[in-house]
Amino acid sequence: MILLKDKILFIATVESHILNFHIPFIQYFQNKGCEVHVATKLGNRQDELKKLGIVCYDIDFERSPYSFSNLKALNQLIKIMREDKYSLVHVHTPVGAFLGRLAAKITGTKPVIYTAHGFHFYKGASIKNWLVYYTMERLAAHWTDGLITMNDEDYNAAKRFKLRKNNAVFYVHGVGLDIDKYNMSDENKRKQTRKAFGFDEKDIVILTVAELNANKNHKQILDSLIKLKSLDNVYYLIVGIGEYECYLKKYVKENGLSGKVKLLGFRHDIPDLLNISDIFALTSMREGLPRCIMEAMAAGKPVVATDVRGNRDLVRDGVNGYLVPLDDVNATVDALQNLSENEDLRKKMGDEGRKIIQDYSIDKVLKEMDEIYKKYYV
Repeated sequence: MILLKDKILFIATVESHILNFHIPFIQYFQNKGCEVHVATKLGNRQDELKKLGIVCYDIDFERSPYSFSNLKALNQLIKIMREDKYSLVHVHTPVGAFLGRLAAKITGTKPVIYTAHGFHFYKGASIKNWLVYYTMERLAAHWTDGLITMNDEDYNAAKRFKLRKNNAVFYVHGVGLDIDKYNMSDENKRKQTRKAFGFDEKDIVILTVAELNANKNHKQILDSLIKLKSLDNVYYLIVGIGEYECYLKKYVKENGLSGKVKLLGFRHDIPDLLNISDIFALTSMREGLPRCIMEAMAAGKPVVATDVRGNRDLVRDGVNGYLVPLDDVNATVDALQNLSENEDLRKKMGDEGRKIIQDYSIDKVLKEMDEIYKKYYV
């Protein structure tokens, strides 16, 4: 007699979201003997998913909610759910989560839980975002059995939605972080790597790890560096790829920052880059709960970040870094200068960050998710 495995479906708009954030939770179900399926827009990393024994479905998702391709994606999800009877569906990302919940409603698939990694409507968002994304979330809440949030603002917003059942909104400490991976203290390797980049021990290295797009707002740091030219030992490393790459390279060149700024593209050695850096910076316009700041805190680095949702959940102003107003270059200059000129302050704030980030460890988050999963899957 062949015993059929329970099937669990994870949905996200792009495969990188699955690979970057959800593998520990997929393995959680695999360890329980479940067969895990993923529905996403597959790309050049799909072999990484398949090597983990995950059944993959290529869905024609587009990030824009206005794309007609998403009608095809909806039909693809409906077909999958009709062919495979799922014991649980866990949806992520705005478009993937909306279409996944709609497909589940059409096919009668339950239960469905949704992790909001950062609502696209938030304090300060455009009216357009509120009209589109708030309406989408409010409607889809009726088809949702459990809603998981990662920051205070989203948690309070989610509690106003009408879900299938009461008391089904949860707060977790992000997607979980392998803290030990980033807690490096190899001084010799630090010196060797800094030397390879052309830095000596007196140089101050600022690091940003973020996609090169409008939302990540790298320009706020670049404009601050223009005003910090008097500090000739301050350098800036940017890790990431995106549609703003050419614009940023041109801006760096036009403002005489070519000797100060290095755009490193996509990198696999983030722990090493954090090890050689002195300050981490993230001046995004919008965040959910930025993993890059969590990594920097685990590495014991002080953080300069914009005072926006998600950032303020991690950075305590004056404790483990500084929160600066969005587009306030002068405040950003002051924060960077204070840290650049005070090694003791950098160490003190870095140590505080290491303490704060303990609550966000993957072990603790898995325990939080275990309590939630048990409500919907036994």
